[in-house]
Amino acid sequence: MADRLALTVGEPAGIGPDLVVQIAQQPRAHGLIAIGDADVLTQRARQLGLPLALLDDDGGPASRAAGRLTLIHCPVATAVTSGRLDPANGPHVLEMLRLAGQGCIDGRFQAVVTAPVQKSVINDADVAFSGHTEFFAELCGGMRPVMMLAAGELRVALATTHLPLREVADTITAPLLTEVLETLDRDLRRWLGLAQPRILVCGLNPHAGEDGHLGREELDVIIPTLDRLRERGLTLEGPLPADTLFTPRCLQGADAVLAMYHDQGLPVLKHAGFGEAVNITLGLPIIRTSVDHGTALPLAGTGRAETGSLQAAIDYAARMVTTAGHGADACRNAE
Repeated sequence: MADRLALTVGEPAGIGPDLVVQIAQQPRAHGLIAIGDADVLTQRARQLGLPLALLDDDGGPASRAAGRLTLIHCPVATAVTSGRLDPANGPHVLEMLRLAGQGCIDGRFQAVVTAPVQKSVINDADVAFSGHTEFFAELCGGMRPVMMLAAGELRVALATTHLPLREVADTITAPLLTEVLETLDRDLRRWLGLAQPRILVCGLNPHAGEDGHLGREELDVIIPTLDRLRERGLTLEGPLPADTLFTPRCLQGADAVLAMYHDQGLPVLKHAGFGEAVNITLGLPIIRTSVDHGTALPLAGTGRAETGSLQAAIDYAARMVTTAGHGADACRNAE
């Protein structure tokens, strides 16, 4: 049972506060410690017409009662208006992430669940920030993270993430693929309890290169790398053409797919479960999950934000904590 999951409120002008307030309205199976500004949450609850009692975190199990939420207060720099970004609050967003991540590293939390942030407003505050994934990777010591999204039983990990398409082919190297696939295999075992994960690997080119006629990356990089990893005991199939790999027949019995780039795998995943999918960061010594959507500024404070993805992220984090079997030390003792 997960008693202490850190939940960052995200961009205060976006739908993050709405989602947190809405999640707090029902009795919860897992204990959540929200990290955010108390006044922002109170104001947003009032705007939504929902009851909310905030409790100071005392280090023990978090409240699971409807209408009550355990909170670590992290103050904003300036007053928040729903739907209106203010770069002055960029550092506040990063401080929420730091408190959550460091608390997990120190063993005060079992996992981190993040509501959406607005990268642009953080950068407008003259703070270099490329995303949650990279932030937590740096906080945890600079290891290479692997992004994986899950919708139901479909899991799609990415060899490369937010790159211009013209840079992808040069980035797909044997060392990169080796590290990503070893991380994916290890964490599917560690966090999800899969004894021998079966991973389908996409080719980079159409028809997986068609024996070199449509590109040589499969012949020169991907196939030799997969062969070496199979010799080490990984169960890998591919490289497979991405246009047929995602059909139900090919996916049957697979535990995860490795796509070579962002828009090769994620459109299929989000078509399968947008609004209910979970973003999971692998390769870290902590458990971190997130929503599959952005800050949706026009919906902030309207009551029309849907909690499905955040609830799925909470449930997935709790599942990972339980599977890992580390109890209160799930993050600290993960390696």
